[in-house]
Amino acid sequence: MMKQLRPALIMLTALTFLTGVLYPLAITGLAQLAFPHQARGSLIETGGRVVGSELIGQWFEDPKYFWPRLSATSPKPYNAANSSGSNYGPLNPDLRKAMAGRVEQLRKSDPGNLRPIPTALITASASGLDPHISPDAAAWQAARVARLRGLEPARVEALIAEVAEGRQLGFLGEPRVNVLKLNLRLEGLK
Repeated sequence: MMKQLRPALIMLTALTFLTGVLYPLAITGLAQLAFPHQARGSLIETGGRVVGSELIGQWFEDPKYFWPRLSATSPKPYNAANSSGSNYGPLNPDLRKAMAGRVEQLRKSDPGNLRPIPTALITASASGLDPHISPDAAAWQAARVARLRGLEPARVEALIAEVAEGRQLGFLGEPRVNVLKLNLRLEGLK
């Protein structure tokens, strides 16, 4: 029995070291060299301190900021340690109730805005951590943000256009606006 157990333990130890230590170290090292910003979490710094990541959304409640999509994480919105979607199907009454509540909240925040509310503002993303909204969702909020900040609406709309990202490689995904980057640019207008 020891004749079979010894080679098995040696192989287990060798493969564990190879696949559990050497390979991850090599891949991490290559990523640090080839893609240093992404390998370090795509962190956004301002004034020498980290304020967030390009890849994980943040919750903004103040109406003078652009608001992100809903987050289904708990116990608080955009909890990266607890990524999850709502798991509500399109016919689920709880989803309809949540969407109606969000529509009501958005209408109260900007009663003069009678345009249809973009879907990105009333639904959560699959992960609950999406840092982006659609350009339409940003444009829908532009008048409220401009009014509360004392800015010209055209300036806020131009800022949205500056921050907007196109499709990846020109054909993948949808155009999008990173909410954290947009709000940081707003802060720079002071």
